Amino acid sequence: MLALKLGLSLVSNRKLGSWSPTDEASLEAWYKNGVGITLNGSDVSQWADSSSNSRNMVQATATEQPSYSGGTLTFVSADSNSLQTTSQMSLTGDFTLGLRMNTSTTNGAFIGDNTSANEYFKYSASNKISFKIGGSVTTHVFKDSGSFGDNSIVITRASNVITLYVDGVAQTTNTPTLAGTFLVDVLGIRRTDLNGYDGTMKEVQIYSSSNATLITNVSNRLATL
Repeated sequence: MLALKLGLSLVSNRKLGSWSPTDEASLEAWYKNGVGITLNGSDVSQWADSSSNSRNMVQATATEQPSYSGGTLTFVSADSNSLQTTSQMSLTGDFTLGLRMNTSTTNGAFIGDNTSANEYFKYSASNKISFKIGGSVTTHVFKDSGSFGDNSIVITRASNVITLYVDGVAQTTNTPTLAGTFLVDVLGIRRTDLNGYDGTMKEVQIYSSSNATLITNVSNRLATL
């Protein structure tokens, strides 16, 4: 019986109902928990992209590398901890961002762009995420109750409507409408080395699409980390 279990292929596992981000044609990048990590001592110099797009996140400056332990990256804003890819992503229409994070302070940009200004999502209060897309005015989504902590965060844009999901639940306090191309090339900071993120990060998934099934699959995976 053990041999049979060990012999199950990826295809047969999927038939049993499993899902992987790589099943999605719209997958732009996947920074997978505990996978693709290159260490400089106990710090991360690279988080390889587990999609087929090779958008590896790299930090060559040793003093700016986030620390790593047991599948968790820890970012310190005072040290400008960040990871950046040279292969910029341009999300022109619908998108889905999935992250497993635990913020320790506010005003930290967890995903955005470090080569183009005014492209970011950041924690701006204990219950608020603020963002700019395509140099837009600052816009916000809110956690309906309580403060952010160790959460599965999914942010989607569908027909220009931005929705925040926390631990798989859509937050309804504010669902703004915002068009424009969202540029992504960095984790943990925004241009230029501003609003550093303080906290942990276990996984990041980026898609150029959004639908209910994808949101559920992303949320369910993040919840297991």
